[in-house]
Amino acid sequence: MIAAKPNSLVARLSAPPIPSVVAWSREYKGEKGPLIDLSQAVPGYPAHPEMLRLLAEAAGQQAMTGYGPIEGEPLLRKAYAAHVAELYGAALSAGNIHITAGCNQAFMCAAIALAGAGDTVALTNPFYFNHDTTLSMLGIGRRLVDCDPAGGFLPDPGSAEAALAAGAKVLAVVTPNNPTGAVYPPSLLHELFVLCRKYGAWLILDETYRDFLGEDDGRPHSLLSEPGWEETLVLLYSFSKSFCIPGHRLGAITAGPKLITEIAKVMDNMQICAPRSAQIAVASAIPALADWRAGNRLEIARRAEALRQVFSGLPDWQIGAIGAYFAFVRHPHADRSSSEVAEKLAKESGIVCLPGGYFGEGQERYLRLAFANADVASIGLLSERLR
Repeated sequence: MIAAKPNSLVARLSAPPIPSVVAWSREYKGEKGPLIDLSQAVPGYPAHPEMLRLLAEAAGQQAMTGYGPIEGEPLLRKAYAAHVAELYGAALSAGNIHITAGCNQAFMCAAIALAGAGDTVALTNPFYFNHDTTLSMLGIGRRLVDCDPAGGFLPDPGSAEAALAAGAKVLAVVTPNNPTGAVYPPSLLHELFVLCRKYGAWLILDETYRDFLGEDDGRPHSLLSEPGWEETLVLLYSFSKSFCIPGHRLGAITAGPKLITEIAKVMDNMQICAPRSAQIAVASAIPALADWRAGNRLEIARRAEALRQVFSGLPDWQIGAIGAYFAFVRHPHADRSSSEVAEKLAKESGIVCLPGGYFGEGQERYLRLAFANADVASIGLLSERLR
């Protein structure tokens, strides 16, 4: 008898990283106080009561028990298109929007629509690990774009051009970045856009944490005002963070109508449609909870400042980059891997964070801290525990 085997492209991947890190925290005995969980990027405050009411109301409708449009509920597509159009000062319509079950699915749908097995996609180094594993299980090659720690982990345009010149069909970037928190300047994004256009490649811009940019940052970029942007640019987004509903799995793709048609083919085979009741609820919440979301942005900024204050008093530690939800922090233990350092912190100090090695090559001296998960008081406790 010959034993059946699973797909080798999947079998070669490591187990999902978050559960492994959470498992370390279960061995913490509480000697230094409450557990401080800085591992997964989830909002560290509850959803607004109106959000919960809207979700409950929509879920109770008989109409929501059936299949919906593959591209998403017209109500949400229109509301989100209007929101993005106002944010960027661009002309958009519902035809530019495809709703997905979370931003991870948005990336997978886009990746399948834009590249095939044997093609190459360029990712920044460090990268968001689910982008990397998605490409790997699809048989799509990966080429890394250098991000200099001395420059705040911004991608090097020269390295990006080398990847595109070598044949990468797509350049995928995340800003504000996961894992580093680095915010890519509009001028840099424009330069990457121009490079992709030069080489006939796509630019996937994952903006999951866009709503947590600073008040004075202005528009994240002006790429949607570029003539013919639809032939180069794909924007990804998640409703999970801003509306505190990660369990409802809701994301969005903004692209040209022709590409939306291709993505719908992928979605029909992957899930048919995103969860319907959450779509209806969020369509109303986009305008209704605008002030609440703005307040949350200020709260996240306070948490970021609290973390800066902590590390200003820890000379052996260094913040490599910080922004939106994350800080990428250089630890002082040169003789240990990032996994060893993170495991020790979880088990002995009650600090749960992710090893830098999970996010790419040459990242063993770093840890990712998802500071948005913890309040200012909890972040302040890090000072003593990291000494």
